[in-house]
Amino acid sequence: MDLIQIIVLSLVQGLSEFLPISSSAHLILVPQLFGWSDQGLAFDVATHFGTLIAVLWYFRKDVQPLFMDWLKSISLRKNTGDSLLAWGIIIGTLPAGIFGFLINGYSEQLRNPIIIACTTIIFALVLWYADASAQKRLTNKIKPRTEHQLSLKIILFIGFAQALALIPGTSRSGITITAALLMGMSRTASARFSFLLSIPLIMAASFLKTIELSQSATHIPWSDIFLGTGLSAVSAYFCIHYFIKLLDSVGMMPFIIYRLFLGIFLFWMFF
Repeated sequence: MDLIQIIVLSLVQGLSEFLPISSSAHLILVPQLFGWSDQGLAFDVATHFGTLIAVLWYFRKDVQPLFMDWLKSISLRKNTGDSLLAWGIIIGTLPAGIFGFLINGYSEQLRNPIIIACTTIIFALVLWYADASAQKRLTNKIKPRTEHQLSLKIILFIGFAQALALIPGTSRSGITITAALLMGMSRTASARFSFLLSIPLIMAASFLKTIELSQSATHIPWSDIFLGTGLSAVSAYFCIHYFIKLLDSVGMMPFIIYRLFLGIFLFWMFF
């Protein structure tokens, strides 16, 4: 990989991981446009680890109390502090983890540009409906839920929605925010819960890919790895910060329009 390829793919991963635009679609499209060869498993691990660093650092004031309250709930055998939210994150991660394990050997078959084009457009329209519903509730002065007011039913609904993100083009953040909006959560609360929900999933994916990498005989270009990790971490951090900051004023429409154009472009390019 040359320097330009490392920079572009690191920024693409960092920015698209948490925006509702599908990182998988962009990581397939960008190399195709520039005629680049596959970046390899080691670089994928590095950029995913970078996004994990970003979300952990951004939510550092939330993650530590959540973890401590979760441990207390186990030792005391009752809910305490934010332990319900911590358990919600764990339970919400299970569907994607289970389905991911079941289809692990078939996931590459889904990385088809036409499948990605379809899911990019379909879930853009679903996000449009969900965001319009959230705006309607605001207009009618109906108080939205926060991430601290989630029932088991809502958590499972968002969790099973997250499992759909195993289909490339769906967007993990996009589908979980969509599901949260449909369940009556505010835009900001939907984004925050989506990002917190990503932590165990990205952590597990990075761990499994690291094991897979250690079992291969691939030479690891460490300078590329460190640069990719750093760039994806920094870009993902600023992406999370400004996305949450601007979400209530901007809404989801810019991302919906972008996804529709991206899907149409993918059809034009690969059909």
